[in-house]
Amino acid sequence: MDRPLLLIDSASLYFRAFFGVPEAAAKAPDGTPVNAVRGFLDMLSTLIKGRRPDRMVCCLDESWRPAWRVALLPSYKAHRLTPAGGEEVPDALSTQVPIILEFLAALGITAVGAPDFEADDVIGTLAHREPGPVEVATGDRDLFQVIDDAKPVRVLYCGRGVAKLEVLDNAALHGKYGVPAAGYADLAALRGDPSDGLPGVAGVGEKTAARLVDRYGDLDGILAALDDPQSGFAPGLRAKLVAGREYLEKSREVVAVSRTVPLPDLDTKLPQGPTDPDRLLELAQRWGLAGASKRIVDALSP
Repeated sequence: MDRPLLLIDSASLYFRAFFGVPEAAAKAPDGTPVNAVRGFLDMLSTLIKGRRPDRMVCCLDESWRPAWRVALLPSYKAHRLTPAGGEEVPDALSTQVPIILEFLAALGITAVGAPDFEADDVIGTLAHREPGPVEVATGDRDLFQVIDDAKPVRVLYCGRGVAKLEVLDNAALHGKYGVPAAGYADLAALRGDPSDGLPGVAGVGEKTAARLVDRYGDLDGILAALDDPQSGFAPGLRAKLVAGREYLEKSREVVAVSRTVPLPDLDTKLPQGPTDPDRLLELAQRWGLAGASKRIVDALSP
């Protein structure tokens, strides 16, 4: 099998790195916390060694709460807003994101985002347009919808950490949730997702949502069946879906990952060593990350 293009859901991984590596265990010589930087670099090292990609892109959240999604569903990620209107992110993490980007630039690993789109959308677009095979490293279940056995596109789900990642194809996803990848966004809309501010349809849990998607194919089929007295809905379930109809019609656009983000042509080739070794050495010394820098350089080495 050809070596894959590895797409990194950067925010998903560096948030996990921040909370997974104690601040006290990773500080720069001047006392600045660099736990997220160290953890993120080590995650990349583990992924590169374990998956052996020959192409890689770190995908960024240029907009963590795009206006067009909020216009459709005002509750979308609203619980994460600060009083000033930004995203609620620990200060100690916010200061580390630019450092991560500096390390990626020195290593020569491409990082890209797009205005008014989330990293999920960038990943969906690259998974759709770039040659396969493609692997997506994320801790976000929303990206299960990009799985595609034909290309193939697989998700490396890092819910329990990169060292214990699950490789999910369509069969594995169906075994876990009872729906194929093409139906996962519809299941998520029906079930809801508190982490994204998606209320779901009141009284419809994951198993019921999966049965509905399996029986009617997708949300369009479910909504069409609501207008058919012979469609076989139990009266209580029909009432719940009718009450949630307006939400469902809007939420499917909110949940669906875009595959048409206007991205430039990218150099996706994974370097076999840092493209700016002097800058990498400077960063490693400044931030006290010689060990993490060596580990990722070793991982890149052919």
